[in-house]
Amino acid sequence: MDKFVIEGGQPLSGTITPAGNKNAALPALASCLLTEEEVILRNIPRIRDVDAMVGLLQALGVRCEWQEENTVFLCAADVTATRPDESLTTKIRASFLLAGPLLARFGEAFMPPPGGDVIGRRRLDPHLDAFRALGASVEAGRKEYKLTAPSGGLRACDFFMDEPSVMATENALMAAALTEGSTVIHNAASEPHVQDLARILLQMGARIEGIGSNVLIVHGRGELGGADYRIGPDYIEIASFVALAAVTGGELQIDDVVPEDLRMTQLVFERIGCTMLFDDGVAHVPAGQKLRVRDDEGDAISKIEDGPWPAFPADLTSIALALATQAEGMVLIHEKMFENRLFFVDKLVSMGARVLLCDPHRAVVSGPSRLHGERMESPDIRAGMAMLIAALCAEGTSEIGNVRQIDRGYERIDERLRALGARIERVPAERLTA
Repeated sequence: MDKFVIEGGQPLSGTITPAGNKNAALPALASCLLTEEEVILRNIPRIRDVDAMVGLLQALGVRCEWQEENTVFLCAADVTATRPDESLTTKIRASFLLAGPLLARFGEAFMPPPGGDVIGRRRLDPHLDAFRALGASVEAGRKEYKLTAPSGGLRACDFFMDEPSVMATENALMAAALTEGSTVIHNAASEPHVQDLARILLQMGARIEGIGSNVLIVHGRGELGGADYRIGPDYIEIASFVALAAVTGGELQIDDVVPEDLRMTQLVFERIGCTMLFDDGVAHVPAGQKLRVRDDEGDAISKIEDGPWPAFPADLTSIALALATQAEGMVLIHEKMFENRLFFVDKLVSMGARVLLCDPHRAVVSGPSRLHGERMESPDIRAGMAMLIAALCAEGTSEIGNVRQIDRGYERIDERLRALGARIERVPAERLTA
């Protein structure tokens, strides 16, 4: 297992292009199971989670070929298996996205429990409720979920999700796209990656109304065709690079940006004193920013809280917390969605950050803190990036272990950071302990 060795204090400056949206790539890959025709997906990030999903598809019989660095060809014409490999499903949460396409196309799916980050309870109930609404029977066991369509296949329906779960919405979208009739999904998730999936399904032949809203009307078909689609840029990665530039004082240009995906992020980051400017698909982070928390009216402590889209993304709470350690003032970070997401803050405290963890969902950050290098382990993707942000603005040398967690969500992050001036090396663990 590798570690990152980081020497902090170097401004990150230059130009960078973000990778494709990780959370769009995974359902896009799963959607190939809906058709016998060829599917070509472009701008797919070469990260561990994508490798795991490709491995799952290949084990089912999908032909997968990387045609270019970030373009993958898929053909599921020869698939007959409906039970994904259990040894592979434990690697990623998104493995459960195979359930909807398998159920809709083959009438059954035998799904092992998914893996993924341990950031709190992540319910499967919205997925299963959607399948039940479409007419499927669900048998839930400790080691397997058996999903069976009724005789004649799934049936179009009108149902209300008990929470706007992203992956459950994606599963429902894919299943409904291959179900004849009109299915209405209320309280649906509407994140950019959900929109990407809907547009792929449009190319395949489904008709979908309400893309970008929380009510989706899916006019499905009994057979779907192929697609050739380029997924959008990863707005979580873009925000991560903005924070990296801001805490190190560098000037950064980020190409291939969709400003509409970053409107709430821009508002929240500006509350911490971090400015990002947009011009014709390019984001610019000015050099030498003076980070200062803007209090709420009446000198009340400012609060940053996450929520379903278009609220501030839960995946950015760790990033915002790390950014806030370098801002003058005090801010409350309220992570509403996952009860373990903030449990990494002890790593930043060991570096000198002034962070008080109030409970599993809330932390108060008082800055700016003068950070120093430390040895740490990354517990999940976003916590790992928060540690990288802290390490790159800290004095001295830091070591971050378990970097495969970071690699799950960020493509060649060490190489790309070096191109911006960071002093970061990927070092085999045995060299560190020799």
